[in-house]
Amino acid sequence: MTPRAVARTGVAVARHPSLWVVAVQQWWRTTPSGWWRHAPFLPLPSGDYLRFRLVTQYGSESHRIDPADVLNYLTWCKRQEHIG
Repeated sequence: MTPRAVARTGVAVARHPSLWVVAVQQWWRTTPSGWWRHAPFLPLPSGDYLRFRLVTQYGSESHRIDPADVLNYLTWCKRQEHIG
């Protein structure tokens, strides 16, 4: 995921305060334990996880992430937590 894609997605999420909590929860859930032991020493999902999500969502790991899709995913996650 490029820095530009991260920024675009971050701005999209920032515009929806009702999704902030679920966004942080999902970010934490996808961050590998012990992330601080490996470069780039940032709490980011693994490259394998991101490639998997891109292939299952778009059919290609080189597809550009659509921030609207991230918002839809976070909305779905939020609804699922209210169901359970």
